[in-house]
Amino acid sequence: MNGGYAQLSVWQKARILATSIYRHTQHFPIDERFGLQSQIRRSAVSIASNIAEGCGRSSAKDFIRFIRIARGSLAELETQTHIASDLQYLTSEQVTDIIRQSEEINRMLAGLIKSQKNNISNQITVND
Repeated sequence: MNGGYAQLSVWQKARILATSIYRHTQHFPIDERFGLQSQIRRSAVSIASNIAEGCGRSSAKDFIRFIRIARGSLAELETQTHIASDLQYLTSEQVTDIIRQSEEINRMLAGLIKSQKNNISNQITVND
């Protein structure tokens, strides 16, 4: 799965989510600059980054591994979003927007894993 990540709609949506996170967190308290604000931004950037890195790997198995890492970063982001909401750093509308985007990306990542597993199974069947 070499290159081509920019054509993946899940990568495009993850990039949009990361941009949204930067906008939503720009007004966090100054003392959160190196705390929750930094962590939530890193998690958001990690999602798209791991999709891209997985595309650059030489095998479908490696790609799947990086997609799973992206899903882990997505779970981190959702958790951090709820914590930011608990601290009243994010509005309920912002939280709803982030969670909606996250759920869509999660479904897409799950579908991508399934399709890659099917590709691996088909290759094994063809080569037998």
